[in-house]
Amino acid sequence: MRLLLGLMMLGTFSCQTVNEPSVATSDISPPEAWAAAKNGQHGKISTGWLKEFKSPRMNQLVREALKNNQNLKRLAYQLRAAKEGMISGRAERLPSLTTSSSANAQDRGPESFSLQLNTRWEVDLWGRLRNRDLARQANFAATIADYRGARLSLAANTARTWSSLVTAERQLDLAIATLDSYKRALPAVERGYLATTLRSVDLQFARSNIANAERSIRQRRLARDNAARSLEIFLGRYPSSTVTSSTKLPELPQKIPAGIPASLLERRPDLIAARARLFASAQNAEATRKNLLPNLNLNAGANNGSTSLSRAFDPTQLAYNTAASLAQTIYRGGQLNAQIKQALAQNRAAIESYVQAVLAAFNEVESALAADTSLREQEVFLTQEVKQTTSAETRTLRDITLGVPGASFLDYLEAQRRAEIARASLIQLRNTRLQNRIDLHLALGGDFFTKTP
Repeated sequence: MRLLLGLMMLGTFSCQTVNEPSVATSDISPPEAWAAAKNGQHGKISTGWLKEFKSPRMNQLVREALKNNQNLKRLAYQLRAAKEGMISGRAERLPSLTTSSSANAQDRGPESFSLQLNTRWEVDLWGRLRNRDLARQANFAATIADYRGARLSLAANTARTWSSLVTAERQLDLAIATLDSYKRALPAVERGYLATTLRSVDLQFARSNIANAERSIRQRRLARDNAARSLEIFLGRYPSSTVTSSTKLPELPQKIPAGIPASLLERRPDLIAARARLFASAQNAEATRKNLLPNLNLNAGANNGSTSLSRAFDPTQLAYNTAASLAQTIYRGGQLNAQIKQALAQNRAAIESYVQAVLAAFNEVESALAADTSLREQEVFLTQEVKQTTSAETRTLRDITLGVPGASFLDYLEAQRRAEIARASLIQLRNTRLQNRIDLHLALGGDFFTKTP
């Protein structure tokens, strides 16, 4: 698929001193399927990306966040304000009617009252007001996309934080189990020391391990509580670290569907917003260029008993208003040319910004897909490492307990250290895989199949 980023920025009307911008194109050639996911990865994933993880608790928390999160509520109010701003902006294309009144108290005679009625209407001869209206509509569409993007981001962040909370809970359980292991090994070390088969330093190391494990439990518990508080903030709750956790991470399917279409990126909210703002900048540039043209403003006023309102469509009055507008345009010509060049430069900047956003989106998806493959392979080897270190820990402790000649307590300490590191690393790696899969859905803008309506 060839992605063509083009936009006709100005209409057919030309002005002197300022050149019309041409069609802006960029030859980005994304693959039909993501390069990192086209070999042997088949899997059926439900249309809702949250359903992929088969975690009712995570789904429940995401729904709570979407309902109660304060930042999302703030964006919702901003969206409402943007809608009202778009509606009020359309009034430029309609006639305006204002009234004023005054009272005059006289020393002699009755008090007099005056009612003034004024009307003004700018006839959109060249479509300048229409360009500005289209720009407002595009900016409102961008605001809608921003809100949808915020919802997607909030759902992803809530899911990630839940995953981190579960991981912290599992790390805490591992620290408690490690302390229990050290305590169970201590009597064997004490017996060896009394039997002079182990040195005093071995006993000191065994007791030091217990103190270290106690400290690790406090660290893990603090990390668990911090993760809970972070999740509660997303949920709109008070950060009391009382949200219930779990010791089971959401499920992660082993494979990603092969041949994910690159066109899925078109539904990303941030790219939709960028495209809308790009269009808005072009419409603003067109409207600014048309400021060089004369405006036709119909103005009239009437008061008690006046017939001046009927002169609004008088040919002489129309000619006078048109001439006045033209004279003003000529007088401000230098300023308007500068404004036009500024608007065109802003439009070019918007084009380059959009191209950069597209490239960044491609990078996010490709990186997430490549990381998925690498992390899955790492887990295979890390699982083997956990198995081997656990076996070494068990064997060295058995040799010390049985008083096997040559049994080394230092070997046991090293086996314990490696086993603990491997187990903690495996817990963290599985969380990283889960987080990366969530990042992939965020980069794609949703699940693996649903396209932009």
